[in-house]
Amino acid sequence: MQTPCIHVCSIDPETGLCMGCGRTLPEIGGWMSFSDEERRQLIAILPARLAASRLAIPPQPMMQATAEQRA
Repeated sequence: MQTPCIHVCSIDPETGLCMGCGRTLPEIGGWMSFSDEERRQLIAILPARLAASRLAIPPQPMMQATAEQRA
Protein backbone atom coordinates (compact mmCIF):
# COMPACT_ATOMS: atom_id res chain seq x y z
CA MET A 1 0.00 0.00 0.00
CA GLN A 2 1.20 3.48 -0.83
CA THR A 3 2.09 6.10 1.72
CA PRO A 4 0.26 9.44 1.81
CA CYS A 5 3.64 11.20 1.92
CA ILE A 6 4.07 13.86 -0.79
CA HIS A 7 7.66 14.67 0.23
CA VAL A 8 6.76 17.96 1.92
CA CYS A 9 7.84 16.81 5.35
CA SER A 10 7.42 19.64 7.81
CA ILE A 11 5.58 19.38 11.12
CA ASP A 12 3.42 22.34 12.09
CA PRO A 13 4.29 23.21 15.71
CA GLU A 14 0.73 24.28 16.55
CA THR A 15 -1.15 21.25 15.25
CA GLY A 16 1.56 18.59 15.28
CA LEU A 17 0.55 17.64 11.74
CA CYS A 18 2.78 17.20 8.72
CA MET A 19 1.99 20.04 6.34
CA GLY A 20 2.33 17.68 3.38
CA CYS A 21 0.34 14.59 4.32
CA GLY A 22 -1.51 15.56 7.49
CA ARG A 23 -0.17 12.74 9.64
CA THR A 24 1.18 13.12 13.17
CA LEU A 25 4.73 12.05 14.05
CA PRO A 26 3.47 8.83 15.71
CA GLU A 27 1.43 8.04 12.58
CA ILE A 28 4.43 8.68 10.34
CA GLY A 29 6.73 6.61 12.55
CA GLY A 30 4.26 3.76 12.90
CA TRP A 31 3.21 3.62 9.25
CA MET A 32 5.23 0.50 8.42
CA SER A 33 3.79 -1.40 11.39
CA PHE A 34 0.16 -0.48 10.65
CA SER A 35 -2.08 -3.07 9.05
CA ASP A 36 -3.48 -2.36 5.59
CA GLU A 37 -6.85 -1.61 7.20
CA GLU A 38 -5.30 0.87 9.64
CA ARG A 39 -3.54 2.57 6.73
CA ARG A 40 -6.77 2.72 4.69
CA GLN A 41 -8.64 4.26 7.63
CA LEU A 42 -5.95 6.87 8.17
CA ILE A 43 -5.71 7.73 4.47
CA ALA A 44 -9.50 8.18 4.42
CA ILE A 45 -9.44 10.87 7.13
CA LEU A 46 -6.35 12.80 6.01
CA PRO A 47 -8.02 15.09 3.43
CA ALA A 48 -10.60 16.30 5.98
CA ARG A 49 -7.91 16.65 8.64
CA LEU A 50 -5.77 18.81 6.37
CA ALA A 51 -8.74 20.89 5.25
CA ALA A 52 -9.78 21.50 8.86
CA SER A 53 -6.24 22.50 9.80
CA ARG A 54 -5.80 24.72 6.72
CA LEU A 55 -2.27 23.37 6.35
CA ALA A 56 -2.79 21.59 3.07
CA ILE A 57 -0.14 22.21 0.45
CA PRO A 58 -1.61 21.42 -2.96
CA PRO A 59 0.13 18.30 -4.25
CA GLN A 60 1.97 18.57 -7.52
CA PRO A 61 3.09 15.28 -8.98
CA MET A 62 6.84 15.24 -9.46
CA MET A 63 6.55 13.99 -13.04
CA GLN A 64 4.22 16.85 -13.99
CA ALA A 65 6.48 19.42 -12.35
CA THR A 66 9.50 18.06 -14.18
CA ALA A 67 7.71 18.11 -17.54
CA GLU A 68 6.52 21.67 -16.98
CA GLN A 69 10.04 22.80 -16.08
CA ARG A 70 11.39 21.37 -19.35
CA ALA A 71 8.74 23.09 -21.48
